[in-house]
Amino acid sequence: MATSEVKRVLIAGGGIAGMALAIVLQRAGIAVDIAEIDKDWRVYGAGITITGPTLRALDRLGLLDAVVREGYCYDTTRICDAAGNVLLASRVSGRPLGPRIPNGGGILRPVLHRVLAAATYASGANVRLGASVSAIEQTDDAASVTFTDGTNAAYDLAVGADGINSQTRAMLFPDAPKPTFTGQGCWRAVVPRPADIDCAHVYVGGPVKAGITPVSQDEMYLFLLQHVPDNPRVPEERWPALLGEQLRGFGGPLGAVRENLGASARINYRPLEKLLLPPPWHRRRVVLIGDAAHATTPHLASGAGLAVEDALVLGECLTSGTAIEDALRRFGGRRYERSRMVVENSVRLGELEMQRVPAPEQAELQRASMMALAEPI
Repeated sequence: MATSEVKRVLIAGGGIAGMALAIVLQRAGIAVDIAEIDKDWRVYGAGITITGPTLRALDRLGLLDAVVREGYCYDTTRICDAAGNVLLASRVSGRPLGPRIPNGGGILRPVLHRVLAAATYASGANVRLGASVSAIEQTDDAASVTFTDGTNAAYDLAVGADGINSQTRAMLFPDAPKPTFTGQGCWRAVVPRPADIDCAHVYVGGPVKAGITPVSQDEMYLFLLQHVPDNPRVPEERWPALLGEQLRGFGGPLGAVRENLGASARINYRPLEKLLLPPPWHRRRVVLIGDAAHATTPHLASGAGLAVEDALVLGECLTSGTAIEDALRRFGGRRYERSRMVVENSVRLGELEMQRVPAPEQAELQRASMMALAEPI
């Protein structure tokens, strides 16, 4: 049940964190407005790898069956050399997180967005498209929000779920650290899935780190991490040629992908940035979640998982019967160390890749990180 103190909440941002929180709060009897600046509520990107802990969080949100149905889940990851030869056929035994929870999976970002958006609308949340927050004034009892269309509304709590370049964070903590470039760029491409690609394949020992993950019955997505210390602008019209060049020297399925890249290929490139906001993540009646507080690189495939976990934990704290200040402080206390581990270890894995550190050392850090993430939320 909702506490008497929190009955109406504004969420700035309609991404994974914002939608997950809206679903959680609406189910607890708390009325939610989402303010999403994009009037078309689009999502950019290609595919997303989903870890077991992320699937566990989605299960608690009630969306595991939809993700399994709309994406592609598996229990085995194959580690391959650059030529495509399988070096290791599995990292884990059984399903450590329970018989319902696959060990991993993949899904197209637009498809995951569609699953979350449908659940958000079904929850009864009010989604306000084409508007964002331009100002927040706080009192001891409310957050008074002015929107970019000139309207105003008062809420018991405002939540910044507006991503790595969060305007809410800038308003709340003007001296907060800014996102910083990590030295790597990430290539992604969605391509047809051969029938024999029935789980994730990670390629080690080559000039760059790369891999492929099934995201549906018909498609898979490729990822490739490139060291780009000067962070150059990468013209979109050159993406197929530049990605093809990075794939030179890989054999097996990756080599086959390279041969079929063309102007019509669904390719995405972005430089990788990180952000870790020191606690507290709240000030009076406003709190930050997801990438607004802790933006990570994809090395542990856990950014989406952290966002959903934030929503679950914040929902628990707000419905625990404690005063709102105590609830928000408790939320930050529960989430900071786990988020710090993911951000710092993901960035460290990128550093090891750029330094060409032997694969076993990288694998050990990844193994330790995933064991920590397997612990209860």
